[in-house]
Amino acid sequence: LGVFACMSLIINKMIGTGIFSTPALIFYLCGNIGTSLILWLIGGIVTFCGLSVYLEFGLELPFNGGEKNYLQRVFTRPRKLIDCVYAAQIVLLGFSSGNSYAFGKYVLFAMTGKRDGEDDWISRVIGVGVITFAIYLHVFHSGLSTRIFTILGFIKVFILALIISLGFLVFVGLIDIDQNDNFSNIWLNYDGFSGNSYNLSVGLLQVIYSFKGWENANYVLSEIKNPHKTLKISAPLSVLLTTGLYFLVILSYYLVIPKEEFKSSGVLIAGVFFNKIFGESITSRVLPIMISLSNLGNVFAVSFSHSRINQELAKESLLPYSKWLSHLPNSMFLHWLVTVLVLILPPNGDVYQFVVNLYSYPGTWINILVTLGLFYLQYNRVKEGWGCKDEEHRWHSYWAVSFVFLMANVFLAVFPFVPPPVLSDNGYPYFVFPVTGVSVLLSGGVYWAV
Repeated sequence: LGVFACMSLIINKMIGTGIFSTPALIFYLCGNIGTSLILWLIGGIVTFCGLSVYLEFGLELPFNGGEKNYLQRVFTRPRKLIDCVYAAQIVLLGFSSGNSYAFGKYVLFAMTGKRDGEDDWISRVIGVGVITFAIYLHVFHSGLSTRIFTILGFIKVFILALIISLGFLVFVGLIDIDQNDNFSNIWLNYDGFSGNSYNLSVGLLQVIYSFKGWENANYVLSEIKNPHKTLKISAPLSVLLTTGLYFLVILSYYLVIPKEEFKSSGVLIAGVFFNKIFGESITSRVLPIMISLSNLGNVFAVSFSHSRINQELAKESLLPYSKWLSHLPNSMFLHWLVTVLVLILPPNGDVYQFVVNLYSYPGTWINILVTLGLFYLQYNRVKEGWGCKDEEHRWHSYWAVSFVFLMANVFLAVFPFVPPPVLSDNGYPYFVFPVTGVSVLLSGGVYWAV
């Protein structure tokens, strides 16, 4: 993988479902436009801080595996404990279910024009089909799958640029649509709603999910040509490009979609945007297909990288049937199996929000451990032999930058346990995803003990 392929790998994971699906939920959780924009800005800042932490680790340890290598470098006692905890998180919760489900929703929306959840099971079936297709290509046509997700990376950027261009044309009056008053008072809460600490923490978790993927190249550094040079160029450029596009896309959404409709758009916010611009026309059906291709690119990128993490874990005998799973096709099957189970098992309700939170939450604890580990290595640089002597191969994450990333993840890890003022009826208790996430991490400790 060269610079452009590496950028495509990162962008394909970052620009997945999130920017096309989470803005409506984030607005609903925040209660007003101003707070939601601040959350998106915070998300970009936290992402850059996290990237700095991972760049230092990645350039020091340029191998496949990502956080597995970083945690192993620091937490050496008790032996293999941290490995088992990480393995539980990445194998059981490192799935492609959110993007597979959103792919199904957008394909169904393009075919029928329906936004409601009456045909939710069809979206799940389509999701199973798309992850099966991705794994098939990875196993039997790996060169083709790499070319596909590179092309899809360019399509993603084009779609975001299209949304931004349409929003700008509406802003200058070249596209005539019904005007809304979204920006008359961006701090005015709708229906007297006020974002509370619980909602804001969940909203920030959703924002972080939308930026998720900036670390994707760290998982496959052994597949990258000259990883020291390539990662230092491709990772910051990918994050900078994506962050700028995200913020302009959110502004375009608010320019076009009234608040009342915005908060009820759910996963299909981008589809509603195109309907507002083009009406119920063939164009408004074709463009959601393009968004589904963006989701497809994310499924390809995540399954490509996470299957290799599964393989690395198996090579170190950290998984049951490790000898069998150490072969890449079998580790890809494991990723497929977990993704399919998470797609079909959740009860009726807001499946997408549940899957997103379940996918994102345990990663906050891993990020906390990784950042604390970097603090330790920097403080004990001489003792631990940390820091490459070659300036070109080195990256230093400053203390303040790493601390911002640490505090953001502590906030995201703790606040989901705080009961919200008003309990929702979305089909599951508020505490289900943090409890499930922590339980999965603890199960790694149990697996180690046994």
